[in-house]
Amino acid sequence: AMQGLRPPPSLAYLYRQEPFAIGPALDDDAPPPPSLGAQSTQASPRANKAAGAGAATPALVPRGGLFWDGRADTLMDQAAGPLMNPAEMANADFHAVVRKLALTRYRDAFKPLFGEAILANPDLLFAEAMSAVARYQIENPSFHRFDSKYDHWLEGKARLTRSEMRGLRLFNDPAKGNCAACHVSQPGRDGLPPLFTDTEYEALAVPRNPAVPANRDPHFFDLALCGPIRRDLARQTRFCGMFLTPTLRNAARRGVYFHNGVYHTLRQVLDFYNLRDVAPGRIYPRGVPDDLPRRYRDNIDTADAPFGRRAGGAPPLSDAEIGDIIAFLGTLDDGYGVQKSLRSSSPP
Repeated sequence: AMQGLRPPPSLAYLYRQEPFAIGPALDDDAPPPPSLGAQSTQASPRANKAAGAGAATPALVPRGGLFWDGRADTLMDQAAGPLMNPAEMANADFHAVVRKLALTRYRDAFKPLFGEAILANPDLLFAEAMSAVARYQIENPSFHRFDSKYDHWLEGKARLTRSEMRGLRLFNDPAKGNCAACHVSQPGRDGLPPLFTDTEYEALAVPRNPAVPANRDPHFFDLALCGPIRRDLARQTRFCGMFLTPTLRNAARRGVYFHNGVYHTLRQVLDFYNLRDVAPGRIYPRGVPDDLPRRYRDNIDTADAPFGRRAGGAPPLSDAEIGDIIAFLGTLDDGYGVQKSLRSSSPP
């Protein structure tokens, strides 16, 4: 089997994703969290990204879209991607997909749904099939459950542990974790639950993953918005190396992190953020970013905490603080209400 370049992104919580666009950063600051009654603590205010931070912050910000590089604008487009990807389902083209659909046992269900002539119209059949997948992802609540412990806490229906609460404060603190600058942690002005992503793009300079076959070529680099998969922005070099910020919902269950899958635990992820600038020798084999050509390194985010500290300085987070953030991230897993119900119904 062929191995691809990037880990498959989660299909959960995509129903509110906007199409890809480049424009001024949106003012997505959230209002204060709702009153939690007897709860003794509240979330910290939404953290803000640094403004006017120099070369790493372009005047126009890419945001939205699907896949790591935002190349699909709709769930229909995204559904079609794996079908023709040589590393996934490896169909030669959409005609090959249509031929297989016409042989399925549920082909008779197409006519009442899509019209009597649907099997004679390959273009329409493919479009309707992708539309059906997209509607399923939007209409089936299992793709956006919003039933984590954190969701229950926002509604005043659960209590966070001391460690989880400390982790939430660090997550939101713009001088410490500053995670909420990109992974928005509070409901927006529309009152909808947070998606834990601002859907913008960042060049974080995670280390090269030698397990990716393409990386055996020392001249190969995955530049995301600049290629190699999408090519329409290849000349927009200020975006080279920028990848879509994923949701952190269910991150504790993921087991593979960042666009190249270089890390497999949340501890490794937090160590990267904590040590990239102060101890680069612990992140990169030669002490400098190794998965982005030198000419694009001005794109790397060095303005937003926890980045921006001098090499040799103290890390922004202690081991205990990292543990607290990881504890908080565990509250973002779906199914807290189900788990709580199962625990309460178990015999003593």
